[in-house]
Formats: sequence, C-alpha cells, structure tokens
Amino acid sequence: MEHLYEMLSKVDGYIYSNEIELHWGILIVLYPYITGLVAGAFILASLERVFKVKVLRPTYQLALLTALAFLIVAVMPLVSHLGKPFRFYEIMITPHFSSAMAIFGFVYLWYLMVVLLLEIWFDYRRDMVLWSKEKKGFKSRLYKILTLGVNDLSPKTVAWDDKLGYFITVIGIPSAFLLHGYVGFIFGSVKANPWWSTVLMPVIFLFSAMVSGIALVMFLYMAVSWIRKVKIDMPCLDEVGKYLFYVLVLDFTLESLDQIHRIYEAEESFEILDLLVNGKLNYTLFIFQGLLGTLIPLITLGIFRIYKPKPKIRKAFYLIISLLILMGIFFMRWNVVIGGQLFSKSFLGFTSFKLGLIGSEGFLMTIFWLVLPFLILAFILWLLPPWKKHEEEPAS
Repeated sequence: MEHLYEMLSKVDGYIYSNEIELHWGILIVLYPYITGLVAGAFILASLERVFKVKVLRPTYQLALLTALAFLIVAVMPLVSHLGKPFRFYEIMITPHFSSAMAIFGFVYLWYLMVVLLLEIWFDYRRDMVLWSKEKKGFKSRLYKILTLGVNDLSPKTVAWDDKLGYFITVIGIPSAFLLHGYVGFIFGSVKANPWWSTVLMPVIFLFSAMVSGIALVMFLYMAVSWIRKVKIDMPCLDEVGKYLFYVLVLDFTLESLDQIHRIYEAEESFEILDLLVNGKLNYTLFIFQGLLGTLIPLITLGIFRIYKPKPKIRKAFYLIISLLILMGIFFMRWNVVIGGQLFSKSFLGFTSFKLGLIGSEGFLMTIFWLVLPFLILAFILWLLPPWKKHEEEPAS
C-alpha cells in the first residue's frame, strides 16, 4: 500500500499506469551527451586536417585523443541501463537491419575501429617507432607493440602515413555526422511523442553535438596548458572561440525554428507541451539550457567578434563559457530525454522524475561515467603526448 501511495504521489492529472515510472533515466541522458562530445571533438580536429585551418594545430591531436577517450565510454551508459548488460554483444552477432539501435552498433564499431583508431595510429606511428627506441622498460615495449611491427621511417612511408590519415579523416567527417545524427533520428522517429517527433531532431542533435565537442576541447586545451604550465596559444583559442560562436548560432537558430514551428502549428498536443515547458522543465529549459547554456555564451562570443579585451580576460571568459555550454547541452539532452516522458500520451497528466543517489540509475553512477573518459584521456595523453611529437625532418 505504501508503494502505491508513493507511486501516486508522482502523478498529476490522468496518466496511463505504464507511464508512472520513466523507462529512460539519467543514463540515457548521458548516452547522447557523451556521443555528441565525440562527434564535436572530431569535427574540430578535421578543421585543421582537412580544411587546413592551421591556426588550430595546437588542438588537433588533443581533439582526436579526446574523441577516442569519450568514444570508448560512449556506449557504456547504454549498456549499464540494460536489464541484462552482459548480453549487449548479442546486438552485434544477431544483426537486425531494420532496427536503428542495432545499426548504431555497427556505426560505433566502424567509427572506433576504422576511423579514430586508424587515424591516430597513422598520425602517431612514426613517433611510436622513435619513442620505442628512446624510452626504456614498459613504455618501450608498449610502443613496439603499438607500432604493429611497421618500423619503416623512410620519407616515402611517412608520406603515405599522412595521406592515409588524411583519407580516413575525410571519411570520418560523414561518419561523425552519422554517429550522432542517428541519435536524434531515434527520438525524432517516435511519432507517438509530440515532444520528440520532429524532422529537425537529428539536425538539432548534430549541431548541439558540435557545440559541446568544441567547447570540451576548448576547456581541455586550457586545462592541459595550465597543468603543463605552458603558455596558451591565443590565436588558436580565439579561432576555436570563433567556430564555437558560428556553430552555436546555427544550433540556437535551429532550436528556435523548431519551437516557433510548434507554436505556429499548435496541434492538439500544444496545451500539454506548454504546461510541460512552463512547469516541469521551467528551470532546466529556460535557465540552465536557454539563459546560462546558450544566450550568455552566444552574446559573449559575439562581443568577442567585435571587441577583444586583453588575453587574460578572454581566457577567463573562454573557460567560463566552455563550462556553461557543456552544462547547457547536458540539460538540452535532459529536457529531450526526461522531458519527453513526463507527460502522458493521454495529454491529461504528468508524472515526475527523481534522481536517486545510488543504484544503476543513480547520481553516483552518472558521475562515474562522466569522470571515466577524463581518466582514460589522461592515460592516453601520458602514452601519446601531442606536445612531444617529433618534428618531421625535411626530405633531402
């Protein structure tokens, strides 16, 4: 009886019995959030490699390694959410090509095994050969293993490394779009949910992913420079800020267009969505996502396009802006995933969601999956430090 009263306390109005408890919790919020960071970081890296934005060179390898670290963890919140997580591999050995979630498994493996790992290997192969000769003990043996026995350092072979790496980066750009655009496709294809069902959902998810990934690399570049006690390359940081501003404008425009379309169309679900936005999602949508996560960074970055204060002031604002954007995109995912489950399909009631402290869907598990990519990145940076890469010798 107590359990019944506890469940009914979550209900406001009339809802169906299977809608009292949310099926997708905080881990499903993390899943598209971390995946988006991967896609955005890779897109930033491709600006230097493919589009020859040379001023971004200091962030190129960092962006690649960041994408790898977060991609390793990206699927784990989804696996943890499963009732029987140790059976996750069955989606790969029993392919079902009409399932968008099954297709993600293949896209994920393609992006991890073919795109990121190969690009990083071609980019670092020459350095790993040299490091295997310079280092001693465990690191030397590890570098020898990672070279896969390819120890040729001739100019022709090194040139082929660069060409193949460039080719893989070109392939990786549409792969990055596909990796995260499909997440928006999954939500947008749920026709029964008017909060999700919009053709703009994949595009909105994609641009918000680019925003969050660029903001993450900006934050990491500043943090790593501070830890290493080296001077930040301000032209590079300003260029990252410029692209962050452009993508944020596009993301804000698309989300605004989507909301304007909903208001103009005013379907039968409009009243319940209006109550949702101004009630359950009031703070997370308007304050955390809209004001702090979008408008303040947008205005600040826009001012920097017209007037640039002293580097010390710009660095402080870039740091704050990157953190605000990362928070804002997280709450964007929250508003989509959690918000879309708070109202009933009857359009006559709401349920509520309370995040617990412990358990598979609790706060501590969320923190674990958020911190783990940074620990993996720290190990990768120790193993493959971008700042210790050898300068290529000019061909004689």
